[in-house]
Amino acid sequence: MTTDVADPPALLHARTKGGGGTLGRYLLVRFLLIIPTVLILVTLVFFLIRLTGDPITAALGGRLPADQLQERIHEAGYDRPIFVQYIEYLGQILTLDFGTTITDNQPVAQVLATYGLATFELVVYALVVAFIVGIPLGMVAAALRDRWPDATLRVSAILFYATPVFFAGLVAKLVFSVWLGWLPVSGRANVRTEIALERGGGGTGIYLIDAIASGNPDYIADVLLHAVLPALTLGLLTAGIFLRLVRTNVIGTFNMPYVDAARSRGVRESRLVRTHAYRPALIPIITVIGLQIALMLGGAVLTETTFEWQGIGFQLVKYLSARDFVAVQGIVAMIAIIVAVTNFLVDVIAAFIDPRVRY
Repeated sequence: MTTDVADPPALLHARTKGGGGTLGRYLLVRFLLIIPTVLILVTLVFFLIRLTGDPITAALGGRLPADQLQERIHEAGYDRPIFVQYIEYLGQILTLDFGTTITDNQPVAQVLATYGLATFELVVYALVVAFIVGIPLGMVAAALRDRWPDATLRVSAILFYATPVFFAGLVAKLVFSVWLGWLPVSGRANVRTEIALERGGGGTGIYLIDAIASGNPDYIADVLLHAVLPALTLGLLTAGIFLRLVRTNVIGTFNMPYVDAARSRGVRESRLVRTHAYRPALIPIITVIGLQIALMLGGAVLTETTFEWQGIGFQLVKYLSARDFVAVQGIVAMIAIIVAVTNFLVDVIAAFIDPRVRY
């Protein structure tokens, strides 16, 4: 006679030991989720844009005679059924063909390649600021919890996160560029440096790398000075989130048994924060990096516009103003792919660091 019993320890151990399969399934599911994520966003953008009519009419309506406008619409295929256009557009995206801009007749892929590296450089700068500011201050707030430094840092984190990016950028320009004259007002570098980097730099499109490749310290200094205000404006937004996450998780680990054991051995409180509570508190940071990349890409639109940083966000605003919806939907589709892939890579890293996320 058999009875229903729980899995014996040996079988349970075998299932747990087979974590490789569990990890594989987890990563496969996370990878497959990229497809519906991108598909939903691309579909929404495609149909919402066409609520205003076809892209040719939106961009050139009133600027061309009616017969020429209809000819352009027919050549672009926008007079066909919208579902046919949608299927064709999905097929183009699968081949990384995002169309051709209406206003300046450039392939959207070329626009992304030309200006995308500038946005990537800005996001990297902002992430460096977020890590340097958010994580150490979060540890300080946790070590001094419920004291005035902790309260001050928590209020600062809220201000970092709640202040609109464009407003923070304008205030930073007013104070540090106009009043004090310490930093450049806008751009990625001055005109002389830009020309020199385009002619004799590394040709990567990332100004700091090109400036280093040129071997000229003046170019390096100029590029870094131009990056300070945009990086701070965008980075402090994420730094506020990191600060609160680190503080909350470090305080949470203070009550863990291994921390109590270390405290009973006479380990100083400052060392408990640095050694015992710090690393577990970083796991939530890793898991939210993907979301913060999406937030930064959104913030980059306003930051690049405020500081005239010639990146994807700056171009997106320009194409929106021109009602060039082909360019807009191509840029949004590419951003969706970047965010989805970034989230997947973050999930992979988090799964290897913390096995609990696999279940």
